[in-house]
Amino acid sequence: MATKHTEPVATISLRKLSLGAPEPQPEEPKTFSVEDAVETIGFGRFHIALFLIMGSTGVVEAMEIMLIAVVSPVIRCEWHLENWQVALVTTMVFFGYMVFSILFGLLADRYGRWKILLISFLWGAYFSLLTSFSPSYIWFVFLRTMVGCGVSGHAQGLIIKTEFLPTRYRGYMLPLSQVFWLAGSLLIIGLASVVIPSIGWRWLIRIASIPGIILIMAFRFIPESARFNVSTGNTQEALTTLQRIARMNRSVMPEGRLVEPILENRGRFADLLDAKYLRTTLQIWVIWLGISFAYYGVILASAELLERDLVCGSKSESKVVVVVGTSEESQSPCYCHMFAPADYQTMIISTIGEIALNPFNILGINFLGRRLSLSITMGCTALFFLLLNICTSRAGLIGFLFMLRALVAANFNTIYIYTAEVYPTTMRSLGMGTSGSLCRIGAMVAPFISQVLMNASFLGALCLFSSVCVICAISAFTLPIETKGRALQVSDAENSLSSQLPIFIQNK
Repeated sequence: MATKHTEPVATISLRKLSLGAPEPQPEEPKTFSVEDAVETIGFGRFHIALFLIMGSTGVVEAMEIMLIAVVSPVIRCEWHLENWQVALVTTMVFFGYMVFSILFGLLADRYGRWKILLISFLWGAYFSLLTSFSPSYIWFVFLRTMVGCGVSGHAQGLIIKTEFLPTRYRGYMLPLSQVFWLAGSLLIIGLASVVIPSIGWRWLIRIASIPGIILIMAFRFIPESARFNVSTGNTQEALTTLQRIARMNRSVMPEGRLVEPILENRGRFADLLDAKYLRTTLQIWVIWLGISFAYYGVILASAELLERDLVCGSKSESKVVVVVGTSEESQSPCYCHMFAPADYQTMIISTIGEIALNPFNILGINFLGRRLSLSITMGCTALFFLLLNICTSRAGLIGFLFMLRALVAANFNTIYIYTAEVYPTTMRSLGMGTSGSLCRIGAMVAPFISQVLMNASFLGALCLFSSVCVICAISAFTLPIETKGRALQVSDAENSLSSQLPIFIQNK
């Protein structure tokens, strides 16, 4: 039988091969995301321009919303309106805001934040100018409703700011946007005190439309959100935008290639109610509704308290009754209360209160976190609503109202930031839009409590406002996600990677 011989050479060869140096593996190219680029570029001149232009959307929004408050006494007398007809104007403005807030949020997540912001401003400016030519009360209500539809899209300015700001600056810069709302409120009150007595309310509306028209021309200096562009696969445009920001800030881009997934599912309402975000979404909706209810409740209650002197349960008889008609059958009382200089001063003082707690609000947001800060300010709001029932002087009443305006403004600051941060890019605008829609429901209910229930039961109305604030404080404290110091999410982490196609663009 033949014997098998082993080959020692083969053994030596294998041994030599195993002892040899391994072949060098090619290094993987460096990559970066939009989040990496935003953090590397840092804060600079671009963000200052962004803050001024996008922040100014708050000036326009405040002027359009507060316009009704200063014009209502005039149109009441001009068209001989009943109380419910005056209230209907405000209700319809917020109804238009509520409906289109969801629509604009849905469209912004699918077609872009910048486009929707531009459309909303063109829409609002057009119908605001038309309002000044209203031939009747019905036309006035309809056109102001259309203005409310347009104003609902202004929230995209906050979304764009949020998506371009580095993480560490969001908690400081976004609350400062309250300055623009304050400026718009003070501007419309100041204009009303001068324009209405001299050339009338129609010219006030025309003049109030000018800031919005100017701002439309300034939008060309602000690009589309880079986070939105990469989510739609337009990664080259996102890279161009980031490079432009780096040049403006005199900074540098990260090394490597921009790598982001294409996210096919964007702006879907079902995502808000997905298991991961269901509890967060429901609690956010409760908080938004309650904050809006309290905010507009404070504004309307202030007017009731100061105009009717409801403190300690007494009512003044200072209203001016104007009798319309000449015959005995056609006479109907029209309660006209034209604002005097003292009324405008009171409105200005209470409005300034909206920025009084801004420094403390910024500190709370950045050091205590969004949830704890909001729960504290909501709890304090509930307390000050109850304090309004204390018999005090007019100065004491104004002090309580001043603090209430400061607290409700701080609540709005915090919930705006939290909502913009908690949702991923794929549904951030829709999340803000649906929240803004629920917010307007609170605004629509507030007049019936401040102007109807408060006259029937002063303490009952205050207790209702306070109870809603307590519920919101508990909801804020128990929110499942804290966004302090957290990077903005691009998509739901539970999404399957198989549905995401990577895109690579070389950064030259």
